[in-house]
Amino acid sequence: MNSKLDRMKELVKILNEASKAYYQQNTEIMSNKEYDLLYDELSELEKETGITLSNSPTVNVGYELISNLPKEYHQKPILSLDKTKDVYALKQWLGDQTGVLSWKLDGLTIVLTYENGGLDKAVTRGNGEVGEVVTNNVRVFKNIPLNIPFRGNLVLRGEAVISYSDFEKINSEIAVEQLKYKNPRNLCSGSVRQLNNEITAGRNVYFFAFSVVSAENADFGNSRLNQLKWLKNQGFDVVEHREVNSENIEHTIEWFGKKILDNDFPADGLVLIYDDISYGESLGTTAKFPRDSIAFKWKDEIKETRLLEIEWSASRTGLINPIAVFEPVELEGTTVKRASLHNISMMESLELGIGDIIGVYKANMIIPQVSENFTKSGTAEIPSECPACGEGTSIRQENGIKFLYCINRDCIAKQIKSFTHFVSRDAMGIDGLSEATIEKFISKGFIKEYADIYRIEKFKDEIIDMEGFGEKSFRNLVDSINKSRKTNTVRLLYGLGIPNVGLSNARLICGHFSYDWKRIENADFEQLILIPGIGEIMAGEYVKFFSSEKNRRIINDLLRELELEKAEVSNGEQTFEGITFVITGQVFNYKNRAELKKIIEEKGGKVTGSVTSNTDYLINNDILSNSTKNKKAKELGIKIIDEAMFIEWINRGIRP
Repeated sequence: MNSKLDRMKELVKILNEASKAYYQQNTEIMSNKEYDLLYDELSELEKETGITLSNSPTVNVGYELISNLPKEYHQKPILSLDKTKDVYALKQWLGDQTGVLSWKLDGLTIVLTYENGGLDKAVTRGNGEVGEVVTNNVRVFKNIPLNIPFRGNLVLRGEAVISYSDFEKINSEIAVEQLKYKNPRNLCSGSVRQLNNEITAGRNVYFFAFSVVSAENADFGNSRLNQLKWLKNQGFDVVEHREVNSENIEHTIEWFGKKILDNDFPADGLVLIYDDISYGESLGTTAKFPRDSIAFKWKDEIKETRLLEIEWSASRTGLINPIAVFEPVELEGTTVKRASLHNISMMESLELGIGDIIGVYKANMIIPQVSENFTKSGTAEIPSECPACGEGTSIRQENGIKFLYCINRDCIAKQIKSFTHFVSRDAMGIDGLSEATIEKFISKGFIKEYADIYRIEKFKDEIIDMEGFGEKSFRNLVDSINKSRKTNTVRLLYGLGIPNVGLSNARLICGHFSYDWKRIENADFEQLILIPGIGEIMAGEYVKFFSSEKNRRIINDLLRELELEKAEVSNGEQTFEGITFVITGQVFNYKNRAELKKIIEEKGGKVTGSVTSNTDYLINNDILSNSTKNKKAKELGIKIIDEAMFIEWINRGIRP
């Protein structure tokens, strides 16, 4: 069963990646035939095992909006766990019993109920007695089995979690600092309790089962380990665990301790439970805790070090964050030399000063924090000037906590999004300059305008010394920047981020002015609105942008660093002007679909990635295919043509 389930998970991943490439990125990583073969294999395995995973392409869960989350009592109360940080105490607690040691995942506990093999209900932990019904949202978790082979009534518990990598990605897309999520657990809780499960689906929530509450007529041989194996065979991902006894428990705790450093799912400790189900149940409970299980928390490793400086980092919201920089110390197997101080209030409570002896640790063995200040000189100064723009700062109180802000509305740090857009793939295409890296460079004053990106080498020593950088990564970044110096007018115009001027409109404008930059930047309102697809609002924003003396200065400075390629101007007839195409499937007479797309655009046409009511023609060499795009085209009455028909139009100069 496990090998079949593993194959199903593999197929789901492969097919979903293929669909994403096909529908969202307008490219193909496999043929339609290969996709269909893998799809059929997955369908057969689902029938054979009785398991259907929530992210399987064979099912469409669908999105639904509800008005509230109803409440419901749990079949059995969910109690908290007693805790210890002492390995010896944990060993004594286990005694001569066999136990199951697993991660204590830091997310949201969910109780699932299955009836006749189908997911019937999902309820949050709530207060332990009453939780909220979130069935609608759980159905769109990344790895929930919607159907399982077991046909009796099943109630189980597990943890809903969001990975650190997804947490950081979601937070990076939130512009307002105060609206960012504090940790993956908060994000997970908010995601699971949404009234619109389309939001939940976009958050990549995973579920890991950790115990069975009841399973009608199922025999686990009185073993928790057998329960977990059984749950795995039903299609659930189970919490990572190890069998332990008094002989190996210390070594196993050490094993988990090393692994947490690379664990992408948040865990705030371990859980130890007796393997013998009957023995554990016979112990009963206290008023607060079950007696068959206990939580283990790692003791924080605190090291003393000397505070070297307080670095102030400006952000896109105007918030200026204090960061403690100290003499490097080894913590949990890694070298640490920086820790966020979060806000002015924390700085004041620690009474920090340069040269103070401070204690640092890693919260949950991951995030560096300052725990205490042993000397408390209190001499640290709060800057009156923003480190990014040099303008004034002010201290504001929010919910009783003091924060430092830049008061300059035009602060360069508040324009991080525009720099991120400028270096993006379809603009200047500079690899290695992520939004986080740009934010660091701006906060340190390395970048103040676009041209500064091309002069970054003068800060080589400072950048190499930055966390996450080194000689090799710096050199790779510089190589990527230098490679982007040779560019074209379309990339440049798009990269400037003029309101409403997307990539396709940038192509239209540049093509209209024969890719001549002087004509492009000096275009007036009347000239622009004559271009098909360019409306009055867009033309107004365009002229306003290039009328700004500041923008002109920035562009002229940038042009000194670039080499604009001489674009080939097509003198051919615009036979496809105003016609929208979608291309799908394999092409045989062109190098790839990108080449075919280029030809269409050169003749005035437009190519989009999906079939809509605005599509005029779908190009597919397999006209009889049952692909999604073919079906959609037939539903909308859109004509499907093959390459041969398209080439005939080209050769004969036919406007379809």
